[in-house]
Parts: sequence; structure tokens; C-alpha cells
Amino acid sequence: MAGDDGSVVRWLYLSVYNWVTFFGWLEVLYHATLALLGGGHETVYAAVKLPLLFSQTAALAEIPHSIIGLVRSPISATLPQVGGRMLVTWYIVWSFPETQSHVLVTSLVLSWSITESILHCCGLQVIRYSFFGLKEAFGITPFWLLWLRYSTFTVLYPIGLISEVGLIFTAMPHTKGRSFYICAGLTALYIPGFPYLYRYMLAQRKKVLSKAKTA
Repeated sequence: MAGDDGSVVRWLYLSVYNWVTFFGWLEVLYHATLALLGGGHETVYAAVKLPLLFSQTAALAEIPHSIIGLVRSPISATLPQVGGRMLVTWYIVWSFPETQSHVLVTSLVLSWSITESILHCCGLQVIRYSFFGLKEAFGITPFWLLWLRYSTFTVLYPIGLISEVGLIFTAMPHTKGRSFYICAGLTALYIPGFPYLYRYMLAQRKKVLSKAKTA
């Protein structure tokens, strides 16, 4: 009985978390698109600032999720991705107004919001189906959604990474002392970090899509 109660609590918590983050990133994508079409890339950050800060900060929860085994993502993949994005969101873009009207903010915001909207939409389905275990009644996660979840990153992840590094370089001329070395150190971390995370995601893509095709 206690185990069932724990499953219910876990399901409710992850469902709420995924719904909140899904709509948060969807709001970021919506306002970014409107701003880009209406006022150009210079207006994008002002339009998405609050939902972006909220949605990206909410991603910090993914670190304890991984540590305690609430989700299957390993901490070795979760920590560098979430940590890097948090530093870029708060320490670079929020802290240095000189970066906020740069075109790379637009590519950053669009790549993040599209990826995360798909991720959490897929997450909602996985949680629902894995909890109830009623494939006959509810079906399975649609293959097209799985394909988007495990394929869009092949393009969007490099775009996001280039945007992140580009914004760090944009901020560096405006830094002094310790801030400059923090930016330099953050940039250096992308050298080993990108190949590791990209290979991990490619391996996950192959594993999940192959399993889905044979199911």
C-alpha cells in the first residue's frame, strides 16, 4: 500500500512538473516568435525575460530528480547541461545588458524553447503511460512525438551551444577581473562537454527509436 502511495505521489509530482515546464517553455516560444516577427531580434529578450528565467530556473529540479532516481537521466548528463544553461541564463544574459539585443539570444531562446516544449510534452506521455500501464486503453507514446524528441536535438543542440558560447564571448569585453576568468573557464568547459553530451544523446536516440520500431 505504501508503495502504491509513493507511486501516486511520484506520478502527481512529475505530472505537475512537466505540465508547468511545458507551458512555461511554450510561453517562451510564443512570445519569442511574436517579438521576432513584430520588432526584430532586438526585442526578443525583453518579451521572454520572465518566462525564460522561470522555466530555466525550474530546470534545476532535474538535478535532484536525477540524483534520487526520480527519472532515468544520469547526473553526468543532467548536471553539465542544466548547470551550463543556468550560468548562461543568469550570469551572462541577465547580468550583461549588452548581450540582450544580440541575434544569438534569439537563436538561443528558440532552440531551447522548441527542444524543451517537445521534451516535456513527451515526458507527460511517458509518465502517464508508465504509471497506468494500460497501453490497450491509452495507447503508447506516438512515434512521431518520440522521433521529434530524439531527433530535433541533432540540429537544435549545436545551434543552442553556438549561441551560448557566442553570448559568453559577447559578454567578455564587458567583464573585469574575476568575471573575465569565469567566462573563460565556462567557455573551456564546452570543449569536453559538447562531444560527451552529444554522443550520449545520439546513443539514447538509437536505443529509444530502435526499441519503438520493434514494439
